Amino acid sequence: IKTKANITEKQVEALRKDREVSKVAFSTSLLASGSGDIGPFNTHTNLIFKNVFENIGNAYNPHTGLFTAPVRGVYHFEFYIHGHGHPSRASGATLMKNGQKICLAYEYQTNGTAASSNGATLLLEVGDVVFLRLFANTWIYDSTNHHNTFSGHLLFTM
Repeated sequence: IKTKANITEKQVEALRKDREVSKVAFSTSLLASGSGDIGPFNTHTNLIFKNVFENIGNAYNPHTGLFTAPVRGVYHFEFYIHGHGHPSRASGATLMKNGQKICLAYEYQTNGTAASSNGATLLLEVGDVVFLRLFANTWIYDSTNHHNTFSGHLLFTM
């Protein structure tokens, strides 16, 4: 009986740990304060979303802009991009996984504002990295209204 009780306790503890690790979600916006344009740059440039609304599980790093998968599982990411319309430049950002382009949000308007969004559901391994990259020669604008956001969450472990 004592052996069975020890095994049951270990199983309960393992389930408790799995449950804690499976709580992964973050939501961020680009600027922590103020307002301004980011870009254009002549190369693709990683974006760092500094204003963190939520970071459950601490898998998003607001100093690097990188989300690092803490567990193998299926995650969903979405992002919203906002910028000024301009006759010669667009607003655009790319969702990246381990340095590979997944999808792009891109909008070109000659005046006014430009807004676009995109998202993807991805199977990630422990340590996989997901981030947003400003597309070369594009720009975005953010303010205290938090126009540019990047969010993700674990749907389920695998």
